Amino acid sequence: MKKAHVIFGIAALAAMLVVPGFLKNYGIHLFTTWLVFIIATMGLNLTVGYAGQKSLGHAAFFGIGAYTVAILLKAGISFWIGLPAAALLCFGVGLLLGFPALRVQTIYLAFATLGFNTALWLVMRNEEWLTGGTFGINNIARPGLFGFSLDGNLAYYYLVLAFAVVLGALLWGLLRSPWGKAFTALRDNPIRAESLGVDIRSYTLMSFAIGAVYAGIAGGLYASQVQFIDPATFTVGSSIMMYLMVVVGGPGYFFGPLLGSAVGVILPEWLRFAQAWYLFVFGAAVVLLMIWLPDGLLSVPERLRARRQSREESAARSARAAPTTPNGGQA
Repeated sequence: MKKAHVIFGIAALAAMLVVPGFLKNYGIHLFTTWLVFIIATMGLNLTVGYAGQKSLGHAAFFGIGAYTVAILLKAGISFWIGLPAAALLCFGVGLLLGFPALRVQTIYLAFATLGFNTALWLVMRNEEWLTGGTFGINNIARPGLFGFSLDGNLAYYYLVLAFAVVLGALLWGLLRSPWGKAFTALRDNPIRAESLGVDIRSYTLMSFAIGAVYAGIAGGLYASQVQFIDPATFTVGSSIMMYLMVVVGGPGYFFGPLLGSAVGVILPEWLRFAQAWYLFVFGAAVVLLMIWLPDGLLSVPERLRARRQSREESAARSARAAPTTPNGGQA
């Protein structure tokens, strides 16, 4: 990891540890939501940014995780059993969703995952016996840990922060392993990756499955955070917003979800001073970012380095091409 990345990561973690202690309940809720979406988009970044797959169905896995935890809690099952169950269920469904990626790519795969999200949303809305339908599920309990209650907003925030740090460390280890190199090879050139011995079938499926696990865990944490869920949270629009978070932060950059989720969760709150215009301002800001920074916010340092290097090389070429006098000096 580059020194700048280490410094950025330490500074971000320090801010996440300290700042919420000075906030009121709504500010803590906002920071907790930010962390939840960081976890969810870490998984989507693996699928989209590192493995190069196009997925517009991530909110479906987010919903599977949320409903699994909520339903099991209502049945009297512990949160600490419900969350792993949600992760396992999302892993299995993620594997199944990965199969279309073996036959179709780019925009066609995006439409396939979009259709999956729509189908699952219809199940959430219509199967009232299981999900509560449009009435949703309320009074979702928050967990305890070693005899300590996590009902307080600040205590629950630190639980979600712990999950984000642990899952981030696991993802970092995965990306540094041969698996991570295989995912990157799959993104850059699937044909060349296969010729080098990469089993593109297995890695394609695993990119969806692991990304789905992260979304499922985030959904389970979100259900206990807000203590009420309904299908409106898990629409295709939510999947598009998550995809946007990854793209704005920087697909294929480890810290991309951190910045992208801030743009998607915190920035709209800062723009509420614009009242009815805030959605327009937010949308315009995102469009401008996509025009000027198509590789995301974290591509700025690389773009600046590339521009500086280009100027230096241009100056060196000009110096070599300058005419010289007979005594060896420049004219």
